[in-house]
Amino acid sequence: MALFTPHTENEIREMLDAIGVGSMEELFSDIPGVLRPKSFDLPAGTTENETARIFGELERRNRLDYVSFLGGGYYDHFIPAAVDTITSRSEFVTAYTPYQPEASQGTLRAIFEYQTMIAGITSLEFANASLYDGGTGLYEAIAMAVRTNGRKKIIVDAGVNPLFRSIVKTYITNLDLEIREVELQDISTDTESIGGLLDDGVAAVVVQNPNFFGMVDDYEELFSLARTRGVVSIAVFYPISLGIIKTPGEMKADIAVGEGQSLGLPLSFGGPYLGIMAVEKKFVRKMPGRIVGETVDKNGKRAFVLTLQAREQHIRREKATSNICSNQALCALRAVVYLSLMGKNGFRNTALINLERAEYLKEKIGNIRGVEIIAGQTFNEFTVRLPMSAVDFAHKMLGHGYAAGIPASLFYQDKPNHLILSATEKRTEQEMDGFVAVARKVLP
Repeated sequence: MALFTPHTENEIREMLDAIGVGSMEELFSDIPGVLRPKSFDLPAGTTENETARIFGELERRNRLDYVSFLGGGYYDHFIPAAVDTITSRSEFVTAYTPYQPEASQGTLRAIFEYQTMIAGITSLEFANASLYDGGTGLYEAIAMAVRTNGRKKIIVDAGVNPLFRSIVKTYITNLDLEIREVELQDISTDTESIGGLLDDGVAAVVVQNPNFFGMVDDYEELFSLARTRGVVSIAVFYPISLGIIKTPGEMKADIAVGEGQSLGLPLSFGGPYLGIMAVEKKFVRKMPGRIVGETVDKNGKRAFVLTLQAREQHIRREKATSNICSNQALCALRAVVYLSLMGKNGFRNTALINLERAEYLKEKIGNIRGVEIIAGQTFNEFTVRLPMSAVDFAHKMLGHGYAAGIPASLFYQDKPNHLILSATEKRTEQEMDGFVAVARKVLP
């Protein structure tokens, strides 16, 4: 197999011998052939100028003119130019992590403000200094619940983002934990069935609001029931939606986790992103990662410190709550700059515009013969049932310049005609009207 490596043949042979592997092919034998690169096709010995031209040609193959109605946890939101300008400053870009925290007051101040804002939008008491992304954040929340009550069973609503659920399953592969997924009622959470499963062997219950299909619900009663049975309640949330819908804290969730990409981070072909976590005070000492606190120095001046550091590098390994190595500080900085620019009113108004755009699209596409809007409260994402395969529809719409939502069958095989559509503040009436006009021609 063709590989790029800076090492000589002798160095490679020496390393392979040290680990008892016969060849590079044997080293990668656990990776199925279908998952390996077919070919890198890189010519040998090219100059920097020639290499730049080659990659420029590859870059131009990417279509940048699609109008996106994709969602599923990652959204095409507007990012104010000031976010890039501020976070591109060298003192932010080059700072990895505050190993000597008290000498990094600027970094600590930014993280402290981030924590404060996250606690504010979630209506919970504490937030940590951020995590890798929403999916790993969910695993860390589940691990917290297990550390809290020592139980081994996790109840998860099937409406929780399937990518997040897949990440959790990967993390717990070799752990003594049981995940029980509760099927949806069409595309809505079956809270009655979930409530019936909350016994004294359950560590945590996990729901998402809005769920993967865009359905908005109120889980306060479910969380109240969980609390009476010693079950930790975990709410997965979409940050922008909190401008207008009931927050995890208002629903009395114990832990809230979310993907922070919508807070000033570009989609960037899948990352880097931002894992958000906020908790009630009683869980604060079981949180992973770091927490920045405010104090005063010996001269009485305001100062910031790493109040809690819960990874194995800082404390005895067996006492560590997580081995998370980075708190995505630059991504968290983008979020705090974005929220600062938006302010309370801007944050709420952005959420309202998202709702308005989605309702406009919902009304227009619902007028197409054979298209059924699945009823229920939604935010900026909703689900329709098409008179044809949603995958086929999406492929045909790509040919007309529209990324036409997510076919639910990619994750839910029993829903071949369900299409999940999203409309953010970036979608104009002209774009949505154009999308609906093309959809009329594509649909049977």
